[in-house]
Amino acid sequence: MAKITIDDRALEVDPKLTVIQAARENGIHIPHFCWHPKLSVAGNCRMCLVEIEKMPKLAIACATQVAEGMVVRTANPRVITARNAVMEFLLINHPLDCPICDEAGECKLQDYSYKYSIGYSRFDEDKVHKPKRIPLGPRVMLDDERCIMCSRCVRFADEIAHQPVITFTERGTHVVLTTFPGTEFDNKYSMNVIELCPVGALTSRDFRFKSRVWEMSSTESICIGCARGCNTNLWVRNNEILRLTPRQNEAVNSYWMCDHGRLETFKFVHGENRLNAPLVRKEGALVEVGWDEAIAKAVSDLRMFKKSEIAGIGSAGATNEDNYLFQKLMKEVLGTKNIDLVGHVVEGDEDDFLLRADKTPNAAGARQVGVVPSPGGADVETIIRGINEGTIKALYVMEEDVASNPRFAKALPNLQLLIVHSHERNKTVEQADVVLSSSTYAEKNGTVTNFEGRVQRIRQAVTTVESDRALDGFAMSRWDKFAAHNDRWGKGTKRDARPSWRIVAAIGSALGAKMKYGSAEEVFREIAEKVPAFKGMSYAKVGTMGWKMEKSPSSVGVTV
Repeated sequence: MAKITIDDRALEVDPKLTVIQAARENGIHIPHFCWHPKLSVAGNCRMCLVEIEKMPKLAIACATQVAEGMVVRTANPRVITARNAVMEFLLINHPLDCPICDEAGECKLQDYSYKYSIGYSRFDEDKVHKPKRIPLGPRVMLDDERCIMCSRCVRFADEIAHQPVITFTERGTHVVLTTFPGTEFDNKYSMNVIELCPVGALTSRDFRFKSRVWEMSSTESICIGCARGCNTNLWVRNNEILRLTPRQNEAVNSYWMCDHGRLETFKFVHGENRLNAPLVRKEGALVEVGWDEAIAKAVSDLRMFKKSEIAGIGSAGATNEDNYLFQKLMKEVLGTKNIDLVGHVVEGDEDDFLLRADKTPNAAGARQVGVVPSPGGADVETIIRGINEGTIKALYVMEEDVASNPRFAKALPNLQLLIVHSHERNKTVEQADVVLSSSTYAEKNGTVTNFEGRVQRIRQAVTTVESDRALDGFAMSRWDKFAAHNDRWGKGTKRDARPSWRIVAAIGSALGAKMKYGSAEEVFREIAEKVPAFKGMSYAKVGTMGWKMEKSPSSVGVTV
């Protein structure tokens, strides 16, 4: 370890670190634009200038390695004067776009202008004008006037995305960011440059002008696009998710996430096909009914069949809590051995970075909590064969569109009873006798387990009728803390959907079982007590970064 001093604080640090890394590890902030902990050092913004004793000039903290006895000052008059000059230089030709810029509220240049700038401009000439609203790729918009040439996006494209098509052309005040002729920045991780960009030069074409950052609430969650389980933030305004951004977790996804996860894993929450209430088939048509009627119908119909004639399909898209109570209902209450999980593995559709071939967030967790056939029971293949042969007459499907598979679609008309949990109208719903409208991952609390065996939390970011009623029972401060900027009568609050664990518990109770749970956390406590892989876990211990199991799961489900 090297003994150094930063701002009169004696520190012992790894001699391989740079000054900015050593300061960061010890809670000392040195302002910077171009430096990023996951990218190579460029050293071109000069914002991280510091004074080091025995050095005649100021040094950039991002590229200066620490040395034994080094004395660093990050905020003395000489450094402050230099920072003022750097900020003045960066702002000379920068447009006053803050009122219309999507980055406002989370912009480093904006923040540093308040903290480190002189507060006025001495520049009286006309600013240099550059191209605006230029598509850098299909998902990223470029505004060259706002670019401060930090080169973060250039280095990301080269070092992380491995698509080195972004570059600078021209020189001096006329330098512009662009792509090489005939190319565009269109790789699977292109939208990460939006967070990397310290200003508003690179913005999301999907999110542009939808909301100010301070008008949205941010909820920590998990991406459901594949078995990686990238840590994310759900950004909500008026009870509608407007964007997803990655949340740093070095054990899972670091600072990154794929474009598919950003754009395709939340829009269905407010889609046109969402169910607004439970449905029951009457005279050949599905009609909306209340929860009491739907649950009573499901219970009375299930009682008509022998346990060997009933089968269940769990869901790799549902939470551990949902799947645990579902298998408990099937095996202990209904007494059937016929329960399995449908897999969604797309062979070859993965890479050596984040993407996984398993396109579900919780296949491993569903297996671990018991969604597997009991000894002598039927797996997916046997269930399909049993439906065709007439030995399985009732099928209970939780959050899985089995009819989208041709083999299941052909078999389903042979059933006498089909009960489905679903959050939207799909092919399976259209053939169901009872449809129980379930909450999406953004409307409930729970846990999922990624392919490495890391149990992670999802949290409610959007309200429904049930969750809105539940919040009425708490102090208003709790509502404010949960969604300070949500309009409680906005999109989705009139949607009568419930978490699958709560629906299953209601059916189990109506069938005479003791399945009284007040929250998803209560269900998880029981999982931690009864499932060996979850032993010792709790919501508090899982926290925001997840809990890694001792043994990684090996099975991800059967693909049919």
